[in-house]
Amino acid sequence: MLINVPETVVADALRGMAAAHPELTVDVENRVIVRRDAPVGGQVALVSGGGSGHEPLHGGFVGPGMLTAACPGEVFTSPVPDQMVRAAAAVDSGAGVLFVVKNYTGDVLNFDMAAELAEDEGIRVAKVLVDDDVAVTDSLYTAGRRGTGATLFVEKIAGAAAEEGRPLEQVEAIARRVGDSSRSFGVALSACTTPAKGSPTFDLPAGELELGIGIHGEPGRERRPMMTSGEIAEAAVDAVVTDLAPRNPVLVLVNGMGATPLLELYGFNAEVQRVLGERGVAVARTLVGNYVTSLDMAGASVTLCEIDEELLGLWDAPVRTPGLRWGM
Repeated sequence: MLINVPETVVADALRGMAAAHPELTVDVENRVIVRRDAPVGGQVALVSGGGSGHEPLHGGFVGPGMLTAACPGEVFTSPVPDQMVRAAAAVDSGAGVLFVVKNYTGDVLNFDMAAELAEDEGIRVAKVLVDDDVAVTDSLYTAGRRGTGATLFVEKIAGAAAEEGRPLEQVEAIARRVGDSSRSFGVALSACTTPAKGSPTFDLPAGELELGIGIHGEPGRERRPMMTSGEIAEAAVDAVVTDLAPRNPVLVLVNGMGATPLLELYGFNAEVQRVLGERGVAVARTLVGNYVTSLDMAGASVTLCEIDEELLGLWDAPVRTPGLRWGM
């Protein structure tokens, strides 16, 4: 592993991020990443966060048109409420703060506590829970569905709405609409290795894959012998489309889990597009790459978001972050 020692891996990454992105203010000690121009007058601020190891989520999505701040926890560990309150205070312009929360028990509890503490300090806070994973419900790690790839859609589209100067109630409603209109399904071809453990987090024998994997290596629906890219696309798309039942065009995210090269992801996207076409699902936009990762896990996930003209316009709106940028 390309690290010094496991104990400093997050701090080292934050120091490197600060050096690479002077447009961000990176507080290494307190673990908060903020737009350098925050607070932005008249704008709702978006704050998200979660365990490290999913980069570029969340810190890589801080910037104009997306998040205003992010709170990285230790690897696969929720950030603490103090981080979230510090972030909210740093970015609140008086227009309010929206917390975007992936549905994992630690994240939910800590963001709930942070919202109460922030409101005690006079900051208006709204919360949106992302729970898009159709693979499992009520796992060891969640009550309800896990939050995965749709987090990117929520942060981007709600961030664009905030950039337009819309009020907190509207930004919250748009974020909730995006979350409700999104579904995801992931597949692992290999286990990931955390810095602290130094070995795979679960046993996945050669020649097998896990269908419905979570972004922390949580078990999925079933384990099968290795499948072709086309067969995996059919399983993933069918799981998502069956649950979402889209009648309108969709945004497509073909996401790598960290160790899958773009050569394979683009090939996988070709199969995803084929299956969507066969199922009669119209595609409005497609994003391919490693965006919501799981350290060095090999594999991919498919996220669909059913959209209308308003949501598509917000998706197309300019964004400038380390991990996602266009139109600026």
